Formats: sequence, structure tokens, C-alpha cells
Amino acid sequence: MGASPATVLVVDDEDMVREVVCTYLEREGYATLQASAGRAAQELIASERPDLIVLDVMLPEIDGYSILADIRERDDIPVILLTARTEETDRLLGLKLGADDYVVKPFSPRELAARVGTVLRRAGKPEPPAPAPSMEFDGLAIDGRSREVRVDGQVVDLTAREFDLLAFLAAAPKQVFSRSQLLEQVWESSTEWQDASTVTVHIRRIRRKIERDANEPRWIATVWGVGYRFEP
Repeated sequence: MGASPATVLVVDDEDMVREVVCTYLEREGYATLQASAGRAAQELIASERPDLIVLDVMLPEIDGYSILADIRERDDIPVILLTARTEETDRLLGLKLGADDYVVKPFSPRELAARVGTVLRRAGKPEPPAPAPSMEFDGLAIDGRSREVRVDGQVVDLTAREFDLLAFLAAAPKQVFSRSQLLEQVWESSTEWQDASTVTVHIRRIRRKIERDANEPRWIATVWGVGYRFEP
């Protein structure tokens, strides 16, 4: 049997937009889900865990930026933002929150379907080289097989991307990596597709989860003007 088709959740408060986008995606072989408001979208994300989300920024109840921020707190599902806003600041906000792509209305449904395919291919690339099966430091344990992180013996809940980023840095202690290098190595992407501040956001979240004091990090040091390094 062949692999199941990727599922795309389309979130937009305009019925016509949802129907047209879903029609084009289904023609390309994707399964689709629809939501017209923020809370319904969050419920579908939790219950169905789609492979990709096309997310309108302006939504009833909860706006798209808030939904994206909530997703990125716990998951790495690819997200393409869909909006009528054209200001660069709006685009940058979406990218800083972790959007994988950004499409401005009015748009070509065919182009959007192509972008969905591109983002899914990027997300499905092989992961970075696996870290050593077990890396243990003073109070911090990273298990590459179970993809578990423990701090002082307690399991820490990291998203898949957060784990990959931490494990990549820990596998090369004391080596400084720029944000662009981390995008290329961990995201297998570049600043052409991702804003480098995405790395900063993920580092901040990792620190909140593994550091005793996120404002004075023990494990992930900032090298000002360069990037980050892991302190063994």
C-alpha cells in the first residue's frame, strides 16, 4: 500500500477561500481539513495533528499570530501564513513567530498549492546527523535514541525541533554556530526561506525549559555578534 497523503488544515474565515484552496490541494493529492475560526482550528490541530497548516492571520476569536505562537510553544508543524496585510513588519512578525512561508492575498491557488509542496518537502528532509546515543553533562542528559532530555533526572518536554537544535549544539561543545549555520544544519533551510530570528526564538524556549535561570544560561551561551555555543 502507498503512503497516506499529507493532510493540510486550511484556516480562513472566508468560505470561498477555504473551498478554492482545498479544491486545488485535493487535486494535488492532499487530504484537507477546514476551520473558519481560531478555536475550531486549535481543536483540529490538537485532535488531528495535520502535516501542514495554511493559516489566515485575521480570524474570529483568536488571530493567526496567536495560534502560530501557541503551535510553536509545543510543536513544529509547518505553517504557511495567509493574509491581506502587505506591510513588511507583518511579514517579519510571522517569520519571527516561526512561520515557514507567507502568502499575501489576493493569491494564486495554484501557487499556494506549489508552496505547500515545497514546505512539506523541506519539512520532510532527512534530519541532521544523529547525535551520540547518549550525552551526559552535569545535570543534563540527552538521549538520541529515545529523543529524551532530562534535567536533574526530570524529563523535559521539548518539541522535535527544540530537541534537534539542543542535540546539534551539544554534539559540538564549545563550537560557535551562527544563526544562519543553525538554520542550514538543523532546519536544512536558509534565510531565503526562514528568518534567522527563528533560531533565537527556539533558543529562548529551550533555555526556559532546561536552564535553572534562563536569564543567566548555563548550557547555551550567546556569543554576541556571532551566534551560540554549548557549554559542557
